[in-house]
Amino acid sequence: MDTSAHRLNANLARAQPSATYRMMDRVAARRSSGASVFSLSAGEPDFDTPEHIREAAIEAIRAGHTRYTQVAGMRSLREAVAEKFQRENGLDVGWQDTIVCSGGKQVIYNALAATLDEGDEVIVPAPYWVSYPEMVALCGARAVVVPCGIEGRFKLTPQALCKAIGPRTRWLILNSPSNPSGAVYTRDELAALADVLLAHPHVLVLSDDIYEHLIFDGAAFFTIAQVEPRLACRTLTMNGVSKAYAMTGWRIGYGTGPRWLLDAMEKLQGQQTSGASSISQHAALAALSGPQDFIGKTREVFEHRRSLVVDALNAAPGLQCEIPGGAFYAFASCMGLIGKITAAGTVLKTDEDVARALLDEASVAVVQGSAFGLAPYIRIAYALDDDTLVEACHAIQGFCRSLSDPNNVDA
Repeated sequence: MDTSAHRLNANLARAQPSATYRMMDRVAARRSSGASVFSLSAGEPDFDTPEHIREAAIEAIRAGHTRYTQVAGMRSLREAVAEKFQRENGLDVGWQDTIVCSGGKQVIYNALAATLDEGDEVIVPAPYWVSYPEMVALCGARAVVVPCGIEGRFKLTPQALCKAIGPRTRWLILNSPSNPSGAVYTRDELAALADVLLAHPHVLVLSDDIYEHLIFDGAAFFTIAQVEPRLACRTLTMNGVSKAYAMTGWRIGYGTGPRWLLDAMEKLQGQQTSGASSISQHAALAALSGPQDFIGKTREVFEHRRSLVVDALNAAPGLQCEIPGGAFYAFASCMGLIGKITAAGTVLKTDEDVARALLDEASVAVVQGSAFGLAPYIRIAYALDDDTLVEACHAIQGFCRSLSDPNNVDA
């Protein structure tokens, strides 16, 4: 078939596929051929969705709640979302100030697509979630990536923010706790960023709080509209049920922000997917309104796993990993592996080479830090049981010990 007369949208051509999903596809391909792989690449809790949430979904099916809902979500769920923002985040919002979408990713994309024009800019601190710059590109805008290295504990500083803001800046994206670094912004750090933003009223703020409940060491969570209420009129605070309640496949995200923005997002969603799954919305309602003890229990488990994995990574020659403050990722520098040669003869020139060799030679799947805007690092998701994590970390350690140094004549 001759396809020479056909072309893709130019913005789509600028965007890249998700590095996380590409690695998951490689894992699936290896497993389908019979290989055993330790998959530390997916950002997905390994727990089952709590039983009362699953039962709420089953009851919704039996009750016949299988029809379209309002585009912005069922009123009962939006009321629960508003109550959550009031109760946990101190945000003065009503149900009309909320929106429900098919996953947290759709909340973010709808906001960007509803507001960005060609040539607009979005400030994206790096390391970042892989989808932020690609969503920006799909909207015809440009991601202004601001490197935030280990010297600043992977967090954006007021000075760096001020330098990055220009006349075409439309958004700043903040993610705390961070995927991939696990960095958590304190109240004082958010207040310092807010001071800069108050001086630039043309900049909107997108606060991605999806890992809100996964904060360790007894630290408190803060979101920027809570810290500086004067920014609420131009802040979209988004969240969802996927991480806190182990509901990744249910695809429910939600947000709150100024009504002019929510109205635009609803208009876009109405011509895109319409309302989210009715059954999933009933499940999300049970999650937000029902018992919350699941959150504390899983947080304790993840905090234990964090210590296990970080200690193991720091015991691997050539790797160095700071202690993350939240989420369920370890973001380890692999600078000490660059330039070395694997047992199969592969020269590790980049962190992508490291990730590929770990999968090919040690059967461990991780994601390269360059996919998150900062190299040379690897991201390890510790959302697996202890025994599997121990085995995977032993495989990583063995891989690192097996490397040879071409500059060492004795190697």
